[in-house]
Amino acid sequence: MVALGLLNSTSARPCVATGAWRQPIRCVTRTGSVQRNAAAALKATVQPRALGLAALPAPRPQRLSVQQRKEPVVARSAAGSQVAEITPDDEDPAKGFLGIAKITWRKIVPLGFMFFCILFNYTILRDTKDVLVVTAPGSGAEIIPFLKTWVNLPAAIGFTVLYAKLSNIMNTEQLFYTCIFPFIAFFGAFAYILYPLRDTLHPTQFANKLLETAGPRFAGPIAILRNWTFCVFYVMAELWGSVVVSLLFWGFANQITTVSEAKQFYPLFGLGANVALIFSGRTVVYFSQKRASLAPGVDGWAQSLQGLMGLVVIGGLLVAGTYWWLQRSVVPGVVAKLPPKPKKHKEHLTIGESFTFLAKSPYIRDLAALVVAYGISINLVEVTWKSKIKQQFPNPNDYSSFMGNFSTATGAVTFAMMLLSRFVFRKFGWGMAALITPTVLLVTGVIFFALVLFGAPLDPMLATWGLTPLMAAVLVGAAQNVFSKSSKYSLFDPCKEMAYIPLDQETQLKGKAAIDVVCNPLGKSGGALIQQVMIVSFGSLAASTPYLGAILLAIVLFWMKSANSLDKQFTELQAEQMRLKRKQAGEEPGRKYKFVSVVNDQGFIEGKYVLKEDMPPNAV
Repeated sequence: MVALGLLNSTSARPCVATGAWRQPIRCVTRTGSVQRNAAAALKATVQPRALGLAALPAPRPQRLSVQQRKEPVVARSAAGSQVAEITPDDEDPAKGFLGIAKITWRKIVPLGFMFFCILFNYTILRDTKDVLVVTAPGSGAEIIPFLKTWVNLPAAIGFTVLYAKLSNIMNTEQLFYTCIFPFIAFFGAFAYILYPLRDTLHPTQFANKLLETAGPRFAGPIAILRNWTFCVFYVMAELWGSVVVSLLFWGFANQITTVSEAKQFYPLFGLGANVALIFSGRTVVYFSQKRASLAPGVDGWAQSLQGLMGLVVIGGLLVAGTYWWLQRSVVPGVVAKLPPKPKKHKEHLTIGESFTFLAKSPYIRDLAALVVAYGISINLVEVTWKSKIKQQFPNPNDYSSFMGNFSTATGAVTFAMMLLSRFVFRKFGWGMAALITPTVLLVTGVIFFALVLFGAPLDPMLATWGLTPLMAAVLVGAAQNVFSKSSKYSLFDPCKEMAYIPLDQETQLKGKAAIDVVCNPLGKSGGALIQQVMIVSFGSLAASTPYLGAILLAIVLFWMKSANSLDKQFTELQAEQMRLKRKQAGEEPGRKYKFVSVVNDQGFIEGKYVLKEDMPPNAV
């Protein structure tokens, strides 16, 4: 163990202590050296802390000279090597850049760089995985619902079990490297080994025989077997988002940042993520257009894939390298100074208990309807849209270039929407903000399915604009996805979190647990299951399109009805809380209150009623 901040009890001056648990420790003061056995004292006073650090309770504070206050506090490993150096000036906001302490910059800048690289990689992987499975031989957009249900979901469950077991035998740093390096190795190997050998590795003849026997209704599941290396890439790309972004990065960031730092910088991470989206989108376009300069006969998509995966490998190594630097230069000193975090009890419900709780509470039912409806709606439109992209851009490079432009547009629009969302909450309130996402999805979805189903009569008008009905459907589908996702990130997610605020503690815990257990998986897989039934029943995704459009309309209308119902209940609960607070506080009836949105401890926007004269500085 490393002990930080140990003071020499004889001289009452600061000193540096190094040594191992229950081992003799050498304390060096500014007047000389004193050797003593501190095993008994350590045993009685030192308690283990996070990340293998221990802090000794400091004795009565002593007055230090100016020179002493400027000298650094150094943390050393058991072997005696220096691993962190933090001076009092590092923690003084007045001496930091823009009034922010130096130690905060040493944490936030590397974390921001890590987040940028992770999201840069994720956008490249997300666009590339769709290109691979949709444009593969014998495949199409029909493969995506089957992939999500029968391959991606079991892989996510398997990783969760494996991660839980590894976390019991590894420390935090070992677990981080064990998780991220297999991703880096796979993406590099895929571009330079697996993809060039695809004709050898893929069982094309066997898949053809299966298709002749089963018929075209089962082309989707058979395509998974036919292009199994592409499907493994798809799953690994999906897991990068959930494992590296949600689990590794945010888990590490939450360990080394304080609540005040999180309030100040976590929202900026969200804006930075959209900047990464813009840059990665342009990168995808650049590599996808390289084939124009290649010699005839050269596989342009293979060259583009190698360039993109090379950047992913570099980005992954930069993430690991930044994490390694933080662990040795910042983490030991920072974690030793963080206050202990109280453990919070989280309600765990079984599937049956979750359904029972959802059925009892109209408020939670409406909130659950919002979550499920979004997941189903976006999946219904997205898969149909990707099938039209393949028709318009059958070449993988052209498909990839279009997806790169789509990612750039999504990043730019989301960035603007996140800035605009503060005005929406302030001016129009929760109800209007909650209705924007389904309204956007409904309007753009109706236009998209109308072009897909009834595009022929519009052909002369579209021709005057230089468009075909197919290209018009592709562009409208892209706009639908861009605005739906940007409104989801900037408005839908904050609205969902705000809806928990007026509930009592038990309902908050059980309601969130029920939605996590039932509604999130149901929303994500519900759309895929509906599409699978339609494809098997009608033979293809194209034949299922009219029915998918009707289902989308019904789900979005139900979503909007639930949002209106929840808005009324939300407003009534807020008003009831204010009446109780005013009654308990004996406030005068004439005092004015205002509903405001503020940034909470997790960096999300939440709302509450406050007196106008007591409005917090970060309220909008």
